[in-house]
Amino acid sequence: MSDSKTLSGKTLSGKSWTGSSGTSLEGWGSGLLGVIIFSGSLPATRVAVAGFTPLFLTSARAAIAALLGAVLLAGLRQPWPQRRDLVSLTIVALGVVIGFPLLTALALQHITSAHSIVFIGLLPLSTAVFGVLRGGERPKPLFWLFSCIGSATVGAFALSGDGSASLAGDLLMVAAIIVCGLGYAEGAALSRRLGGWQVISWALVLSMPVVLVMTIMTLPPSWQGIGAPAWLGLAYVSIFSMLVGFVFWYRGLALGGIASVGQLQLLQPFFGLALAGLLLHEPVAWSMIAATMLVVACVVFARRFA
Repeated sequence: MSDSKTLSGKTLSGKSWTGSSGTSLEGWGSGLLGVIIFSGSLPATRVAVAGFTPLFLTSARAAIAALLGAVLLAGLRQPWPQRRDLVSLTIVALGVVIGFPLLTALALQHITSAHSIVFIGLLPLSTAVFGVLRGGERPKPLFWLFSCIGSATVGAFALSGDGSASLAGDLLMVAAIIVCGLGYAEGAALSRRLGGWQVISWALVLSMPVVLVMTIMTLPPSWQGIGAPAWLGLAYVSIFSMLVGFVFWYRGLALGGIASVGQLQLLQPFFGLALAGLLLHEPVAWSMIAATMLVVACVVFARRFA
């Protein structure tokens, strides 16, 4: 069974998988792998912006991933998307290829990655809202209750003043969450027809002319002084955050439901905080841990009523 056949909503025999517990579990497993991969994005971005400007980092990571996506599409002889898909692919490109990486890179010039990671707890609510608007999903009322509790917890943390807060950084992170939620929901809806890795690959290819020009225009004046950690950060966000993670994430959203599987993003701060503390030796305040544990509890209840 190919990915495109599975994600069209039917099996080869023509039977719908909608509502299948096996498919839902498979979607959650795929989504969890995507979340684990994405958890390293903000710490890697934090390291990368120490050597590169936010504009160069945003364009370079997209350009590298676009080249890889083009190779995959050509090598596996994927059909061109239909004209009706171009608007959705453009939204995906603006949301997750350019918007989220640029806004988070700018934010991480003002705040630590540990502080920014907690804002990821807002992504499930953003994704669920756009899942209703763009994907036609209708979660139960109790789903919204627990989703809002998790999001409110994140908001309370951001306003609590953990010593690393910045109004500019916080506002940039909120903007990043909004455009990312739109890109996630749009891509997930399209993945049901095109396939998960095909969607992100075509979105990257669509953005290639713009990001290539941006990369050339924002090249560092000198490559000296750019350390190995910055290069490793660029490699991670280009290959894993920009391409590999979406292979699992869009597939998970398409199989298990945008609003439902989207709640797994509430776990991302937990993984991200661990990476920020272990790899970057950034301080992880008790309030961060408490907020993370509360939103993790919200995942369980939101999943039940999705």
